[in-house]
Amino acid sequence: MVKGIIGKKLGMTQLFDENGKVVPVTVIEAGPCTVVQKKTAESDGYQAVQLGYGEISAKKVNKAAKGHFDKADAAPKRTLREFRLADIAAVNVGDVLKADTFAAGDHVDVVGISKGKGYQGVIKRYGQHRLRESHGTGPVARHAGSNGSTSSPSRVFPGKKLPGHMGAVRVTVQNLIIVKVDAENNLIAIKGAIPGAKGAVVTIHDSVKA
Repeated sequence: MVKGIIGKKLGMTQLFDENGKVVPVTVIEAGPCTVVQKKTAESDGYQAVQLGYGEISAKKVNKAAKGHFDKADAAPKRTLREFRLADIAAVNVGDVLKADTFAAGDHVDVVGISKGKGYQGVIKRYGQHRLRESHGTGPVARHAGSNGSTSSPSRVFPGKKLPGHMGAVRVTVQNLIIVKVDAENNLIAIKGAIPGAKGAVVTIHDSVKA
């Protein structure tokens, strides 16, 4: 990883490219992020930088967190994330990273928490088919159907696709293209959709598969 930043999903809109084609984009308020801590191979066994994003009242952080921010001479931050950068020599504690960390045309991976869907059945959760609604099927057209086999092995294997909680999990969308960067307003427009609801915190870092 070469560069990364924390941001907030603002929503989706569309832009026009140089050929007049409509490009669907997600707008992210990226930064400003303060470097709160540097981790080195000598002291921590690996090298990374910890970024803080979003202001929060000092009254809402506990004593340990307050000491952590005071050590970095930084105001308390609502969100902390680590980025394992290949070279952390150019970054120092107290530095502020903004949207211009990235440029238009960069390929990035975006990590966020997907929208929660609550408890869902197998049709919505896994895209399974309905049962036929004739010839005595009964009121079970959206049920999961038969679960296991007969006397052998007489059980349901782990991992069976069944109803349950859907969404609200960490999702990474890879190899997205940055269409536009507004450094003045700390906005990044990324082509396509990213996980999470409006206002959700996301992390952006350079793509591992570009």
